[in-house]
Amino acid sequence: MQPIFLDLDDAAAAVSLSTGNIQKMVREGSFPKPRALSARRVGWLVSEIEAWALARPVAEMLPPANAGQRNAA
Repeated sequence: MQPIFLDLDDAAAAVSLSTGNIQKMVREGSFPKPRALSARRVGWLVSEIEAWALARPVAEMLPPANAGQRNAA
C-alpha cells in the first residue's frame, strides 16, 4: 500500500523544498495545509501535494549548472 499521508520531512523531500519553506508556504496559504491525524500529529495528504505540484507553473529558465550538487563539508 502506498502512503496516504506524509510527515513534514517527507512532504518537503517529495517536493524538493526545505521544511522551513513548507511551513512558510503553509502560513502564506500557498501550500496545502496539513490534516490532523491525532491530537498531536499532523500529515499532508499525498493527493493534495501531487495536485499542488501539478498546478505549479512551468519554468522558463533552466536550473543553474550546480543544481543538485551538495557542498563537501
